[in-house]
Amino acid sequence: MADLILDGHKLLWHKKRLEMWLRGERIAPITIDCALTRACTYKCVYCYGQLQSNDIKKMTKDVIFRFLDDAAEIGVKAISFVSDGESTCSPHLYDAISRGKSNGLDMALGTNGYLLKDDKLGEILPVLTYLRFNISAADQLSYAKIMGCKKDCFDKVIETIKKSVAIKKKNKLKVTLGLQMVLLPQFADQVIPLVKLGKELGVDYLVIKHCSDDEAGSLGVQYDKYFDLVNILKEAERYSDNNYLVKVKWSKILSGGKRKYSRCFGPAFIMQFSGSGLVAPCGMLFNDKYKKHHIGNIAEKSFKEIWQSERYWQVLNGIASENFNACTMCGSLCLQHKVNEFLWDLKTKSAALDAPVGLKPMHLNFI
Repeated sequence: MADLILDGHKLLWHKKRLEMWLRGERIAPITIDCALTRACTYKCVYCYGQLQSNDIKKMTKDVIFRFLDDAAEIGVKAISFVSDGESTCSPHLYDAISRGKSNGLDMALGTNGYLLKDDKLGEILPVLTYLRFNISAADQLSYAKIMGCKKDCFDKVIETIKKSVAIKKKNKLKVTLGLQMVLLPQFADQVIPLVKLGKELGVDYLVIKHCSDDEAGSLGVQYDKYFDLVNILKEAERYSDNNYLVKVKWSKILSGGKRKYSRCFGPAFIMQFSGSGLVAPCGMLFNDKYKKHHIGNIAEKSFKEIWQSERYWQVLNGIASENFNACTMCGSLCLQHKVNEFLWDLKTKSAALDAPVGLKPMHLNFI
C-alpha cells in the first residue's frame, strides 16, 4: 500500500493533458465522480448531499450507458460512482460498472454498503479498481447515531466487507478494498476502534478524512477542533503495516478549512455529476442556488454534446477567472482541493511541470 496516494494528487503522471491545458486547449476530464441517483438509505450527520438539492431527472439505463460510452470516446480515463447519492439504490449499478469497464474505463465505487448485493460481489470485484466502504463508527450504536440508520445496518455492512475480502483473497484480485471515516471532532472516540476493526476485517486501508462544509457553515464543522486530535490520529497511523494502511488526510484536517488559492482550475481534470444527472463543475455547486454554474443534464443531452458545448467551457473558464473566488463563493475542502492547489502553483509559477518522483502510484486515473 506504500504507493497508494490518499492525501495528494496524481496529476504529474498525466503530463500530456496538463501540457494541453496550459496551452489553453479544451481537454476531457481524466476522472469523473458521479452518482446514479440522489437517493440514499442513510442520513449521515455530516452529509454534504443534503446541501446539494437540485432538479432530479430520471437516470435510466440508456442515459447511464450513453454517458459511459461518451466518456470513453472523448478520453475520460476513470469513473467513480460516489458523488451526492448512494448508487446502490440504482437498479442499474452493476450493469453500469460492467459497461464502463468494457469501454476501457477504470471503475470505482464508494458506498455505505447496506444495499450492496453480496451475490453481485463476485461480478463487480474483478472489474473495479477500488471498492470503498463509507463507515464512520465501529459499533452498532455509534454507527446508527452517526450514519442515521438502524442499528442492524452495521451488521449487514460488516458481513459484506468480510465477504468482499474473502472473494478478493480467494481469487487473488487486484481490487483495493478500503474503509473511509468522515471524522467530526466530537466522534474522536471512534477513531482507534475503527482502525482496529479495519485491521481485523482484512481490508487494504482505512482513510480518515475531514468533513466538508458549505460557505455558510451549515453543517457546523468546527475546524479548529481537529487540532486537538493530532495525537489520536498519529496513534491511528501507527497501526499500519505491510498489508494495512491507515492514512489521515492531514493536509485537509489541519488546514483550518482554508484554501490558499482563489481560482478554481480543478474541474477541467476532475469533473462531478449529481445523481440527478446534473453536470456542474463540482459537488459544491450542485444546489439550485448555483444555477449560473450549471452546465446541462445527461438525462436531456448526451455528455459528449455537453462537453463540446460553449456552455461547458464558459462555466469552467468562469470559475477559473478573477470573477470567482473559491475562498468565499463555495464550500470548504472540496474533492478537487489538492488538484486545485497544484494547478494554482503551476499557474502562478511556484511549481514546475517536472517529471513525477517515485513509483507510479496505484489508481493512477483517479487523480
